[in-house]
This record gives sequence, structure tokens and C-alpha cells, in this order.
Amino acid sequence: MTSRTRTGAGVIGALAGVVALAGVAVAPAAQAATGCAVTYTTNDWPGGFTAAITIQNLGSAINGWSLGFAFPASGQKVDTGWSATFSQSGQNVTATNVDYNAAIATGASVSIGFNGSWSGSNPKPASFTLNGVTCTGSVTTSSPSPTPTPSPSPSPSATPTRSPSPSPSPTPSPTPSSGALYVSPNGRDGAAGTQSDPTTLTAAITRVAPGGTIYLRGGRYDFTQTITIAPGNNGTSNARKTLSAYPGETPVLNFSAQSESSSNRGLTLNGSYWHVYGIVVERAGDNGIYIGGSNNIIERTITRYNRDTGLQLGRIASDTPRDQWPSNNLILSSESHDNADSDGEDADGFAAKLTTGTGNVFRYDVSHNNIDDGWDLYTKTDTGAIGPVTIEDSLAYNNGTLSNGGQSGNGDRNGYKLGGDKIAVNHVVRRNIAYRNGHHGFTYNSNPGTMTISDNAGIDNAERNFSFDTGTSVFRGNTSCRSGSGSNDKTVGNVDSSNQFWAGSNGSRCSSYTGALGWSFASDGHLIVTFGGRPVTS
Repeated sequence: MTSRTRTGAGVIGALAGVVALAGVAVAPAAQAATGCAVTYTTNDWPGGFTAAITIQNLGSAINGWSLGFAFPASGQKVDTGWSATFSQSGQNVTATNVDYNAAIATGASVSIGFNGSWSGSNPKPASFTLNGVTCTGSVTTSSPSPTPTPSPSPSPSATPTRSPSPSPSPTPSPTPSSGALYVSPNGRDGAAGTQSDPTTLTAAITRVAPGGTIYLRGGRYDFTQTITIAPGNNGTSNARKTLSAYPGETPVLNFSAQSESSSNRGLTLNGSYWHVYGIVVERAGDNGIYIGGSNNIIERTITRYNRDTGLQLGRIASDTPRDQWPSNNLILSSESHDNADSDGEDADGFAAKLTTGTGNVFRYDVSHNNIDDGWDLYTKTDTGAIGPVTIEDSLAYNNGTLSNGGQSGNGDRNGYKLGGDKIAVNHVVRRNIAYRNGHHGFTYNSNPGTMTISDNAGIDNAERNFSFDTGTSVFRGNTSCRSGSGSNDKTVGNVDSSNQFWAGSNGSRCSSYTGALGWSFASDGHLIVTFGGRPVTS
């Protein structure tokens, strides 16, 4: 469950209020949780520690809560000398005290991973404070491991709720099985792979059987070389191989030791029938996650601060035949942000471009603050057409500008870039939002094909919200809104009156896109967007 809010103006308005999650009662003010528990894992204290926090509300629903820290000696909150990274279901934010607009339903719970370091001599915090309720916990000790470097908190934004009908997606069992393999930052290649004797990720990848699961314990994993799941290391349609975060914990695969190079990817998935769930991949010398295999599910991942596209699909090698290009992959409920290459023109959030097969789907994904585009489906004459891609119920915002304000004049800066080199591919783009990207919101990028462009919203993108100069695409139910003046949309193709494109004024549907804007992943993974606290439907 990840939530974001961002400040906007005009049609979007300044942010206020909270993100309301589906099926969660919303209270007007935060209420104290009635139960919470903390499990610490110390790592050579005072150098640092990690903690897994479970917050339970046993009485009534709460909406909005804050998290502070107290030392046993002074009872005061953490201040100077403190370095911390908090993560709620994988979404990190750096602060000494954290306020979340995250609702917790009656009887429900939410887990938070925590990594911190302290430069002084005080012992670790004795408790966490949640709206006045003190959460104490047990302490276990492990060998020292590197303390994660805090990552800047991305400037937040939102996505529209789309009345989606999510198809059931496989998720790891909440209770790890006895036959699973366990990996930790301190694991050994030759270890048994049990919870008490964890192994390494590279060893576990070669040992897991079809139907088996690799559980990554929380913490930072430092790598200097690409982690590769080799071709032929496959599950089956009935027994996938699973690489998953341990329930309630956040493993971060960190590749900051790599130099920027096309050969220095983070995690490369060239096998098929894998399910990758709940991991963070950051700071690789090229793509964070690269998928050359087929029939994989990538779910609840975060790719950030990589030096090329965060998550990209493409052929395994230059001699891979077209019928073996990656196909039928599902990218689900994932986030990609702040990916930037040194040239400032290649690093997108998500990409299925140049050499991808058919049946690839992006659903409930969020791409923001990347130096180039949110999504890139580029084609070129040398390699020809790619297979049609479906992007649905997703969000692209602030692409072309990094969270720290950095920009590049070389970047294309679109929300959804849908082609290249005048090659026709019939993509499906439906129920998405493009918000305040640095160039166009949705652009054909010279693709003359018959794309399906339906029920999307483009809001305050720097040039056109919708830019389709040629082609035979079919446009239905799209909405384009502006808080001020801007470029008129251009939509060449099959366009009827169900659309409300921008031609100098807002249509009636734009009133739905006013007020506070927030986005979150619901418990089942689908993407929820609110404006002014109200869900948005297309």
C-alpha cells in the first residue's frame, strides 16, 4: 500500500486531505492505533539497525498517522546525527518523523520496514510512537550489514481511479513455506537457504525449482555485477518460480558500485514463467530490471535512480530471433522514478521498445520524475515493428524533471511515447492519466497505426495533452484539461463526440479533476486516484 500526494494548481488545485483507499472507512481526523508491535534487528549498534513494524487498529478505522522515535535515555525524538530510510510496502521516504496519509481499516494492519543509522553514542530507540501509542518490541542481533543510504523522497503526485476490473494476479503466500529458500544481505553461497542459515541471491536463483519461492529478507543488498536469471532457468505455466520480498519486509538491490554502461544492468530476467514481487532495484549502471524472457509477472517492484530506463523489455542478445523476443509479460502495480542517464535522453520509467514480442501488458503502474519519458514504445527501422503493447489503468507524471528539480534539454519528456520511425503498431492505451509531463501527455511519436486510445485523461502537460498528427487510431472517451492556457490537442484518426479534447476551454468532465490529487495502491494492487478526496472514474 503506497500513497502519494503532490501540490498542483488551477484545475488540479493545491493538495489537501487524504488518500482514501478502497474499502477503508475514512475518519475526519487521525485516531490512535490500539495495538502495534516492533521487531528490531540490530547491526553493530550504534552503527545502525533495521526494524519491521506492524501496526494494528483493533477498534475503529484510522486515517492518517505519524511515526516518531524515542531514545530510552532521553525520551526525546531523534534529531541531529540521524540518517534513516522508512519504507511502507517498498516506498521510501527520508525524514526524522514521518506522517502518512495511509488508512488502516478496522481490524486491519500495515507493515513498515525501517533502516536507520545513528552517528552518536546513544543506543537504538526503545520504542516507536504512533499517534501517542508507544510500540515496543523484541530485539534480535545479527552480523553487521551496510546501512542503506537514504534516498530523496520523490515529489508526489496522483493517478485517477478508473473503476478497473483487475484480473486476479498471483501473489506469494503470506506465510512462507517450509520448502522455500531464504536470502539475506549476510547470506553465504554455500548456506542451506533456511531462515536460520540464509544463502545469497545468486546461489538461490540457480537452486530454486519450478513452483518454488526465494524469499529476500529486508535490507540493502550491495552488488557490483548484474544479477542474471539465465535463459532456460524457467518455471512452468502451472508452477512459476518466485522471487519475492519476505512478507512485511523491503529488500533493496543496490548497484551503485557499477559505472554507467550498457553492460551494467541490475536484475536481468532472461528466464520465463517467473514471478518477481516486492523488490526495489536502484542505481544500476543501466536498466534497473531488464526482461528478455517471456510469460513473467513483475509485481509491486520499484525501480529508481538507475542510469537508464528503470524497467525495460527487450531481446536477450542481438542474434535472438524475433519469435523469441520477450512476450506475454505482465508489469503490475509497480513504480519507476528518478531514472536518469548522463546524456539525459534515454532513461524512461518503463519501456517495451525496439525488440519486444506480443502480449506485453502494463497495468496499475506509476512512472514519474524520470529524465526522459514515462513510457517509451519506440521502434526503429533497423529492427522493425514490435508487438502491440497494452498500457492500462496507469499514471505518468512529472517526467522530464527529476525529484530534485534536475532537467535535461535532450530528454523527450513525454508521459506516454507510443512509436518511432513511422512504423505502425496497434498499441492499446486505456484508462491512464498523463499529468504535468515536460512535453506531451500522450503522443503517437510518428506511429501511423490503428491504436486504441480510450478513456484516458491528459492534464496540464507542457505542450499537448494528446498529440497524434497522423494515423488511423481510434479515440473514445478521452478527457483533456488545463488550469490555464495551453496548446490545443491534435487527434487525427477516428474521433467521435465521446472525447473532450482541449481547444481553448475545459469540458464538463474536467470538474472531476479539481482539488487534492493523491494516488495509492490498494491492497489487491489496483491503482486508486483521488481528486479532492474523491475517486475519479473515467
